[in-house]
Amino acid sequence: MSNDALLKKLWDLGWEAMAIGDFELVDVEFVKETEHRYLRYYIDKPGGVTLDDCQSVSIEVSRLLDIADPISDSYILEVSSPGIERPIKKDEDFLRYIGSYVEIKTFQKIEGKKIFTGILKDFSNNLITIENGKNYIIPKAKISSAKLKFRWNGE
Repeated sequence: MSNDALLKKLWDLGWEAMAIGDFELVDVEFVKETEHRYLRYYIDKPGGVTLDDCQSVSIEVSRLLDIADPISDSYILEVSSPGIERPIKKDEDFLRYIGSYVEIKTFQKIEGKKIFTGILKDFSNNLITIENGKNYIIPKAKISSAKLKFRWNGE
């Protein structure tokens, strides 16, 4: 199975596991760190995620992975909250977080920059507008990563 096909299967299994509660699947990672492989599911729900939520989802994801058996190598399964600086990946996320302070990284420079922080002002026609002293318009296809950005001491 190709990496893209495997990742799609892992997302599909994750979405299926979300049915046990009012959970949102935020992200899925399957990475190798040092000598171990990690399969990470990041989940969220209104009001935030508890340790018991992570445990419940972990049990359900593990059950579904055992049935589908998409990964032949050994791995460590982790389920957690995406944290305070959660990734912004889906169109719905960009729309939901309009008005929030964000960090966007691009594959190539736009107006001489690859990292943009500021207020997410708009998302329409696959264009993201960030305001930080001026408006930057960034095509979604040029974004390598986007996340909420926590401001320390009112930065």
